[in-house]
Parts: sequence; structure tokens; C-alpha cells
Amino acid sequence: MPTINYKTLINKLPHLPGHYIEVPPVVVQQLGGTFKVRVLCTINNKLTFQGGLVALGGGSGYISINNKQLKQLGLQSGDKVEITLQEDTTEYGMEVPEELKELLNQDTEGKRRFELLPPGKQRYIIYYVGGVKSSQLRIDRALLLINNLKQLPLGKESFREMLSK
Repeated sequence: MPTINYKTLINKLPHLPGHYIEVPPVVVQQLGGTFKVRVLCTINNKLTFQGGLVALGGGSGYISINNKQLKQLGLQSGDKVEITLQEDTTEYGMEVPEELKELLNQDTEGKRRFELLPPGKQRYIIYYVGGVKSSQLRIDRALLLINNLKQLPLGKESFREMLSK
């Protein structure tokens, strides 16, 4: 995938508490014409983050941007931004916390079950484990999710069940 540059606006998601940057149809086509794409998104040459392309309608897509990222950039809804998109070549489309990596290295059945999950569920586990500052909490979360995952029937791995089994 080539590096893609374009300009757009920061928009507010009407039905969700967040913002997004639009990806016009011509850029969606350059990304392969599909919405199953993970990218490295750079805004105003200042902040780069991993994101996924979501269908917006009319051939357009969007990439979510959270309030923390907006604050880091000093941006708000309606601001014009310069976007650079590059292919995300990481294995899961996001950085895996060391604690989860280590658990998966030590637990072959846990790793096997994790690898059988769809990419979105894998990313949700990664996001949930990495969502706390404390290393001990990341370890606790990783153990809870992977141990519960191993007890669930194949194809029935809901995140709710992984949290509360």
C-alpha cells in the first residue's frame, strides 16, 4: 500500500461519544476498496496512531479519533487536518502489552485459542488488557481473559463470557 495524503475535517459521530476523520471514496479505493483495513494514521505530521477503516456510507469510510488524541493535537470538531495513511503491518493491528505477550508465550493452549478468535476479538482483548497503567492489573486481566477463553466452547467466545466465566 502506498503512503496516502489528503485533507479533511474532524467530525463528530452523531450516535456515539467520539469524533472521526473521514476517508473519501477515492482514498478507500486506494486502500483496496474494502473496509477490513488497518492503518497507521498520522494527523498534521504530529500524532500517529493505529486505526481501522469503518464504512460511513456513499463509498466513504472513517477512522475514529478519541478525545485524548484531539487534546494532544489541540483540535476539535470542525478543524481542518492533514492526514497521512500507511499500511499497519503489525500482527494484530495494535501494540500487544508485554504482560499478554508473555502469558501467550507460556500458555500454548491459551495462545491457540487466542489465535482462533476473529481479529476484532483479538484486538478487544489486547485493548482491554492494555487499558490500565498498572502492570499487575494487566497481568490480572490477561490471566482472567485467557483462562476463561480456554473454558468456552469454540465459536462461543463472547467478551462478556471471557470477563465473567
